Amino acid sequence: MSDDRLIVALDVPNVVTGLELCAKLNPTVDFYKIGLGMLTGGGLALANELKQEHGKRIFLDMKFFDIGATVEAAVRGIAQYDFDFLTVHGDPHVVRAAGEGKAGSDLKILAVTILTSLDRADLDAGLIKAGDIQDLVVERAAKALEAGADGVIASPQEAALIRALPQAKGRLIVTPGVRPAGADLGDQKRVATPRDALSDGADYIVVGRPIWQASDPAAAAQSILASIKDVKRNA
Repeated sequence: MSDDRLIVALDVPNVVTGLELCAKLNPTVDFYKIGLGMLTGGGLALANELKQEHGKRIFLDMKFFDIGATVEAAVRGIAQYDFDFLTVHGDPHVVRAAGEGKAGSDLKILAVTILTSLDRADLDAGLIKAGDIQDLVVERAAKALEAGADGVIASPQEAALIRALPQAKGRLIVTPGVRPAGADLGDQKRVATPRDALSDGADYIVVGRPIWQASDPAAAAQSILASIKDVKRNA
């Protein structure tokens, strides 16, 4: 039986490869993330096909960031497809605009705090204010939730801190940067195992390369599901 707390990132080149991977993972996996890297390879078409024809849950990882009117219009367009999650950057004006755009739909707006591939040196290079990265993530999460986000994207290392926020009550925490024990970290810098991420307060974990790069993707997914089977749901 599948566990929809595991979201598999379809970071593959095109629709054909995506459908082939999903076929290998069926019925083990029910929830998929499709991001910008797949957009020009037919990502929206794949998302719609998986949702409407295969009954899968869809997390569209677009990380929208623009002026309010543009974000609102973009989110309104996405909301018509009946997808489940959509990411926007966690700046309050972006979150508020996304909330207006999704009005009347069940789409959940997830605010990006600080990308899990970044560390303090990266933030310095981007002229982000000084401070401990965990403190900045928690601060951004609080502001995004106050602005109306349905949840936040944050690394596993900040999940417990965000879960403790009063603003996080009843909201979602979704964690990328999740790696099974012994897996290659790739470009991720703030990571945890699937079990630890959920135990620390995440509601959903996103796993990509450790599954789709595996010689047997279904077995890799099943191993992750077995490791989280007895972890209590946070929401």
